[in-house]
Amino acid sequence: MGRESVLKTTAQEPSPSPQNHVIQPILRCILDALEDAKAENTVHVDITGKSSLADHMIVTSGRSHRHVGAVADQLSRALKDAGLDKPRIEGLPHCDWVLVDAGDVIVHIFRPEVRDFYNIEKMWAAEFGADHLAG
Repeated sequence: MGRESVLKTTAQEPSPSPQNHVIQPILRCILDALEDAKAENTVHVDITGKSSLADHMIVTSGRSHRHVGAVADQLSRALKDAGLDKPRIEGLPHCDWVLVDAGDVIVHIFRPEVRDFYNIEKMWAAEFGADHLAG
């Protein structure tokens, strides 16, 4: 599935707010990088105004430890190329669950078994609603 179709499958664009004109390019950069890295089962949760952590959360999977690390590395490079100085990254040594903090967007990259165990998108999506993206 190409980049165009991933962006079209987003059921709802994040609601308009003063911050969304800034966040949209970052969100698109992240989704494009995840698709390019072949991340799987990508879910976007809009938490704008509902959490002080961030405005958006992305949850995705890699097929193995190596793939999770590669997805995180490719995402980090894409964010740096887009002008985000240095995204904070946690979890790279083990690559079971890597968190990439891109400011107003937090990206969680899991191995499938670890994602199933923690099931964080279900917790967040239950209250706030989530857009599932093809991955």
